[in-house]
Formats: sequence, structure tokens, C-alpha cells
Amino acid sequence: MQLPQNRESSKGALAAVAAFSLWGVLPLFWKWLGDVPVLQVTAHRVIWTLAIIVPLIILRKSYPTALKAFRSPKIILIHTLAATTLAANWLIYVWATLNGHILEAALGYYINPFLYIVLGFIFWGERHSRLQLYAIALAIIGVALQFFDVEGIPWAALSLAVTFTAYGLIRKLSPLGSFSGLMMETTLMLPIAVIYLMLQSHQGNAAFGTDKLTTVLLCCTGLATAAPLLFFARGARTISLSLLGILQFIGPTGQFLIGWMVYNEPLPLMRLSSFALIWLAVGLYIFSILRNKDSKQT
Repeated sequence: MQLPQNRESSKGALAAVAAFSLWGVLPLFWKWLGDVPVLQVTAHRVIWTLAIIVPLIILRKSYPTALKAFRSPKIILIHTLAATTLAANWLIYVWATLNGHILEAALGYYINPFLYIVLGFIFWGERHSRLQLYAIALAIIGVALQFFDVEGIPWAALSLAVTFTAYGLIRKLSPLGSFSGLMMETTLMLPIAVIYLMLQSHQGNAAFGTDKLTTVLLCCTGLATAAPLLFFARGARTISLSLLGILQFIGPTGQFLIGWMVYNEPLPLMRLSSFALIWLAVGLYIFSILRNKDSKQT
């Protein structure tokens, strides 16, 4: 794998690092909203993300394409499905963070890249080296060990991995870029979010407006969602997919460290062994990419 050789690629790599680093530390932000019901947090996330994305699309002068997409039933259907999986992912992630399952959420995002690899093999016939197959097998064993640790199914981790993978696969069917696609998805979610928050307000359960800090934090949910996406889109345009895939592991690593070292989530031997196998799988996977790149250059 070649590291960025020019100024533009270097900026792209830094942008990607910024994106995944932000995703890695976001549990700290969501914890500040621990007194707010998860559904309300997710509803506000929809509203304030849209409030940030729309002006950006206008500034980028890409609104004609975005508006045209709303006249295509096929594109609307694709992004309705994408919005469903994205909303589920947001909901589960915030719930896991606020309920002491940050380590399990990190596990989900460690699984995600390997799930893409498996589906790529099943649906697109993508071939993998023997070393990559070993990495996949180690990751599967690592995930299986979590079943013993949680005395059941680590449903939060699996749900996060499945919903985000499904979102990625569905988005591949759309011609829209990341910002236009996110605008359509949040627009489709908007009516449900607004109706839910109106009902909560009518029942006297709304968190928004109860105090200044909570209100500001709820408004900032849009920034917490859009900022990493901005950096990610900037990086994805200029660096290789292999480098982007490697940098992706920064996010769950940050989540893991925060859950373990900041919030003291339990890390018994079985869970530690599980993560150790997954880290080994990640290492083998990265090594296989580096070796394949080097062999093609020689």
C-alpha cells in the first residue's frame, strides 16, 4: 500500500483520520445526554443533521441534483430503505452508549469491515488471499467468544454491524453523493421525528428546553453527526480504499478505550480474548493488503 505522496492526498489522509477519530470519541458526547430518552436523542439528531446538511448543499451548489432526486420513485425507495437502516443504527448506537455497552458497540464496528468482506465474496464473487481468509476466521471466532461473555447474544454489536453494513450496501445502489443522500434520508425521517417530538412535548416529556445545557447538546447532535461525515467525504475522494479501510479501525479502537478506561466497563478475560482475536484479525488483514500492494509494485 502506498502512503499519500502528494499534498492533496496527505490532506485527504488527515481528513480521514479526523473523521474516524471523531467517531471514536463520540461516546463522550452521547454520555452527556444520558438523561434524555434515546428516541428523543435520535429524533433531534435527524432534525439538526438536516439543518446542517441543507445549507452545505446550497453552498456546494448541488441542490438541483438533490431536488431532482425527489422526483425519482426508485431513488426515493432506495433512500427510504437506507434511512430505515441508518435510523436503526443511530438508535442502537446511542442506546448502547448510554446504557453501559460501549465495548459491545465497538465490537460491532470491528465486525463491520469483515462483514463487508464476507458479503462481497457471497454476492460479488470477490476473491481473498489465504491470509485474508485466516483473518476472517479469527474475527468470527472472536465474535463467537462474546456469546460466552454476555451469556447470550451480543445483539447490540451484531445489530450495529448488520444495520451499518446494510446501509452501505443500499447506498451503493444510489447515484447520489454522500451529502445529497444524507439530506434525502434525513428528510424522509423528518416527519416521524417531528411528530414524535410534538407528542412528547404535548405529554410534557420533552427534554428540549428543560435547561440550557440539554438544549444546546441536543442542537449539537447534528454537528456530531455531520462533522465526521464532512471529513470522511473529503478523505474518501483522495486516498485509496485500502488506506481508508485501515483507518476505519481507529473509530472502534477509540470507543473501546473510552468504554474500558473512562467508563470502566468490565473487561473480563473472555471479552479481552475476544478483542485480542479481532485485533489479530485486523492486523493480518492489514498485513495482507500491504503485502499484496508490494507484490503488485515489484
